[in-house]
Amino acid sequence: MNLQSGKYHWPTTFPDAPSYPSLDKELTCDVLIIGGGSSAAQCAYYLADSNLDVVVVEKGKIGGGSTSTNTALIQYSGEEMFTDLIHTFGEDYIGRHLQLLKEAINEIEKASSTVQIDCEFTRRDTLYSASTKEDVERLRKEYELLKKHHFELSFLTKEEIESKYPFSRDAAIYSYGDGELNPFKFTHALIDYAAKKGVRIYENTEMNGHHYDQQQELMIISTKNGYSIYAKHVIFAAGYEGTDIRKENKASFVSTYTVTTNPVNDFSTWYNRTLIWETARPYIFMRTTADNRIIIGGLDDNTAYPEDRDSKLLHKKDKLIEEFNKMFPDIKVEPEYYLAAFYGGTVDGIPIIGVYDEYPNSYFLFAFGDNGTVYSQMLSKIIAEEIVEGSSKDLAYYLQDRPLLSRD
Repeated sequence: MNLQSGKYHWPTTFPDAPSYPSLDKELTCDVLIIGGGSSAAQCAYYLADSNLDVVVVEKGKIGGGSTSTNTALIQYSGEEMFTDLIHTFGEDYIGRHLQLLKEAINEIEKASSTVQIDCEFTRRDTLYSASTKEDVERLRKEYELLKKHHFELSFLTKEEIESKYPFSRDAAIYSYGDGELNPFKFTHALIDYAAKKGVRIYENTEMNGHHYDQQQELMIISTKNGYSIYAKHVIFAAGYEGTDIRKENKASFVSTYTVTTNPVNDFSTWYNRTLIWETARPYIFMRTTADNRIIIGGLDDNTAYPEDRDSKLLHKKDKLIEEFNKMFPDIKVEPEYYLAAFYGGTVDGIPIIGVYDEYPNSYFLFAFGDNGTVYSQMLSKIIAEEIVEGSSKDLAYYLQDRPLLSRD
């Protein structure tokens, strides 16, 4: 899958990232993790302190896929409003989902403080604004639902927004305690942590086949290196490329665009350096970075063809800068890095743990959505619980054929 193109910022922030050998022998293990991005790293992190023999294989370099283009806004809210999700799943279901999202952000913070590599995690508040007057009532209902489920947030009026920011919106949810991080460093930090705990990591090791040995009760994964890996359990944590291994009908893809600016000296007009996004679809979002740059993204396009996606990059780059300038006219920026990438979601707004008959003892981690890093942390923990403890009470919420649990 041609995932992305352009100039990437995150890898430049960690030019001396650790590297790992390629597979050069047959292996047997308890758990094989296929993938080397943030989802795979999060799985490795949760399994590192178990007594299991764990192996990670990545076809290229650690953090080299969609991780390099991840904007890493660490939020519990996503593109689908929770008030809308309740219509599909029921409030009990979404209430548990909300609790797990909140826990996942805390888990990301805990992991960031546990590892040795600084992944630049910082707690940030979020401004989620109404793009039109018609969106104000929907936003208020979302606020009331989140308040009911004990989230810390405020509902800002137009006057309150104008007192804090150099732009105006009719209303906004102001959420406390979201976050931001460097996804490239985060991925390497978790892999480094796992490696130091004895997890075996192999780069430049691409899977090219699989079959299940019923007699041995092992998944056998063959690689292009010419060696096979015999595993009791397999986690396919290959991000969007996981759908190349096993198609998932609930997954869908669009194209998205991102600009990372030059460093900025003065953020005095940007209240608390909040994460910023809006109710419009497609929406525009903004965040700052540890090296004082600004990431501006969005303007999603429905095309799923790489050539069409990439042909629009320069126009989208200019449009994103233009939209930023409207909101922050006193902050002068230049686009230093910009990219076009595929962005995956699900048709019902809930991420997926795929469990399929043709892949026994295996899990596909599809943390698709605009808060994918949070989804990955949540799903990784659930899968690790399934493997280590034998079951997770939360697995059924995220299976590809999940029932409407609250309506059984």
